[in-house]
Amino acid sequence: MARVFVDARSVETAIAIREAIQPDGHEVELVEAARQIEGRLGGAGEDALVLTAPPDESVSATMRALFEAQIPRPPVLGVADGLDTEGRHQLAQSFDLDEVLPLPLDPEEVRVVLEAQLDRYELQCETGIVGRTDVMREMFERIHMIAPVISTVLLTGESGTGKELVARAIHRLSPRRAKPFIPVNCAALPESLLESELFGHEKGAFTGATSMRRGMFELADGGTLLLDEIAEMPLPTQTRLLRILESRRFMRVGGDRELEVNVRVVAATNRELRQAVEAGHFRRDLYYRINVLNIKVPPLRHRRDDIPVLVRRFVADLSQAHDRDFRGLAPEALEILLAYSWPGNVRELRNLVESMVVLAPGAVIRPEDIPSEIRSGGSDVLLPGTEVSVPSFQPPGSDVDGIPQLEFVFRTLIALKVDVEDLKREFEAYKSRRLLTGRDRVREGVTIEVSERTSLSDASESVEWEGDPTTESPSGSLDLSTADTSSGQEDIAFRSGMTMADLECAAIIATLRSVGGNRRKAAEQLQIGERTLYRKIKQYEVDR
Repeated sequence: MARVFVDARSVETAIAIREAIQPDGHEVELVEAARQIEGRLGGAGEDALVLTAPPDESVSATMRALFEAQIPRPPVLGVADGLDTEGRHQLAQSFDLDEVLPLPLDPEEVRVVLEAQLDRYELQCETGIVGRTDVMREMFERIHMIAPVISTVLLTGESGTGKELVARAIHRLSPRRAKPFIPVNCAALPESLLESELFGHEKGAFTGATSMRRGMFELADGGTLLLDEIAEMPLPTQTRLLRILESRRFMRVGGDRELEVNVRVVAATNRELRQAVEAGHFRRDLYYRINVLNIKVPPLRHRRDDIPVLVRRFVADLSQAHDRDFRGLAPEALEILLAYSWPGNVRELRNLVESMVVLAPGAVIRPEDIPSEIRSGGSDVLLPGTEVSVPSFQPPGSDVDGIPQLEFVFRTLIALKVDVEDLKREFEAYKSRRLLTGRDRVREGVTIEVSERTSLSDASESVEWEGDPTTESPSGSLDLSTADTSSGQEDIAFRSGMTMADLECAAIIATLRSVGGNRRKAAEQLQIGERTLYRKIKQYEVDR
């Protein structure tokens, strides 16, 4: 039972609330000032607050602030007169209340609303799922409806949204809570081992099977089995899974007798299974069998109002884990996080907060402590350790959240290991060179003669020369050797047969000579990043 603090400034309403909820065993305290609550929250039991006076008054605001410091926050309810359902909903959103009760009070409604809010709070405390936005409240309600039954559940949602936490919440609220919860990642196991992991094997069933082994279905008997990334399951294994879902019976690999188990299966995927079925990658009958009940876990960009609460929770947890004294984020830094699109969802946010907690020099995270790709608000850059969640089986011409083909772009950037800041600088330099006109371009330390605007270029350098590019010089070649000039600069000339790599190497050597080997100055003159210059020096084995 919970301890419920009731704002007593409206005595008649407060007494009505106390009489409605005391028969359920709740401990009710009437309070008139925030000091009567201060220091009493955060214990082992559950707490709740009911405001009977207007929520915008200073006393009510102070009471709400005390509850706000708890993560997850205990339920805060309000009371309003003369408002319809929509008006009460808007009032709840405006003052961050969990529910607003209408006057005159209906005792039964008060009990039902309070119990629902306490159940949601208990669920968040037990599972670590944090959220107060409408989409999260709808998800919590659906979890409460689904948990008590034995039907198969399908969880869908992008990578990093917390589907395993939802599966654990379903298990904890079910009658199976005392039995095992076993998660299996179908994508992490090779096809040759997946059936053995799921169904077990007999001794001698295959090479290396030196003893009998029980599979995950046997180990989860009486409990819940989470089949994560079920879309990656091979078709032959899908056939065996369909049989066990229908009959609750199976045989171990290499076995000759059937075993019976009582397991609730929760399947999870970040793919669109309907499209997988149409593409022939997933069995249609299995799809209908696992999609008895379903929950869609919302992406973080659809619940941005939860970001401040999540950040506070992560900062508190990670500061304690890393023994760092952190007070949280500056308001300007929080605005940057609210504007970002979070392709990696909650997982990406947690990883980012951990990196800032470890690396930020001050006790408060400020905008300069946030990586530049996050500050720019871009949605096309991944943080290390995060995943892209663009659904597979996307039909031609379709658009995922208005940004098509992002997965290809993300994976290409990662494969090339391109430094984002270097890429920006090189692109700006390239645009500048494209705008140059005239016959000569002089860069500090390197002079390149320019006539007709025929050019050879690579990602970081372009070279232009006089005359018809198909016509050789009178000597049959253009000299690429670098030589001292009267101005202290070095010329770079082109010889037929030279590659772009040769030109780039010569430019790097000439620039390093002109600045006495200072890499930072050389990188500035070449208009590339210092890290890129280091890689080029190593690549071309330049004598430093």
